Amino acid sequence: MSNNRPIGIFDSGIGGLTVTRAIRKVLPNESLVYFGDTAHMPYGDKEQDDIQRFSISITEFLLNEKNCKAIVIACNTASAAAYETIRDRYRGEVPIISVIDPMIEEVINDLSVKRVGIIATRTTIKSGVYQRKFNRRKPELEYTALATPLLATMIEEGFYNNNVSTAVLDNYLSNKLLDGIDGLVLGCTHYPLIKHEIDSFYQGKVKIFDSAQVVANRLKHILEKEGLLADAKTQPDYFYVSELSESFEESTKIFFKEKIELEKADLWKTPD
Repeated sequence: MSNNRPIGIFDSGIGGLTVTRAIRKVLPNESLVYFGDTAHMPYGDKEQDDIQRFSISITEFLLNEKNCKAIVIACNTASAAAYETIRDRYRGEVPIISVIDPMIEEVINDLSVKRVGIIATRTTIKSGVYQRKFNRRKPELEYTALATPLLATMIEEGFYNNNVSTAVLDNYLSNKLLDGIDGLVLGCTHYPLIKHEIDSFYQGKVKIFDSAQVVANRLKHILEKEGLLADAKTQPDYFYVSELSESFEESTKIFFKEKIELEKADLWKTPD
């Protein structure tokens, strides 16, 4: 089949656009199809079974209707809840990339990091996925995890790089759970937008692991290995959402750094 088929990327809403933007920079010849499940966002407060059901439907849409050659789950919550299910379902057919495993690899291969903190949504932290993987892959690595539930909403509402975000971040990052860390995993695809603020809090003394760049580099490696790199960009990028709203369209400029055209694709519409 043609290597010029698009790459499918999905998220519960808007955060995955940070990953999409990084992928477009690293792989400029690739065509991209993004799906944001705005009808069900945020996934952070949903049950695992529901997240799996949503994620499977989106993956089927990207593979069957959009003919994608690879799938990137650009959402930590969906990666924690649904990655293994989707990977096993399509094993041997198409590459499935989560945002979690590439981050695990990046951290454990960095010999300068001895104690790493993880900040993410409540659902991602509660799932224990980062903790289990660190413990299994590098038992000597110390880790600590902190749920930071206000950050994603704060960023979506445009409250970042200002006094509001600084106060919220200072409160979270001053938590004793994060004392003594030399690395910090941004376990939510919204968080790259406040990476500079986080780095300022730590005065550059803590290494910040940003999933957007890490995942883009990992995807490139996998496509090279599988012989799936596109020869040239043969179609425009497409951006789908399950529910359109003016506020969401405005927010895309924050996350993607440019205006994009959104199309509605209601995967759960019941027939009349």
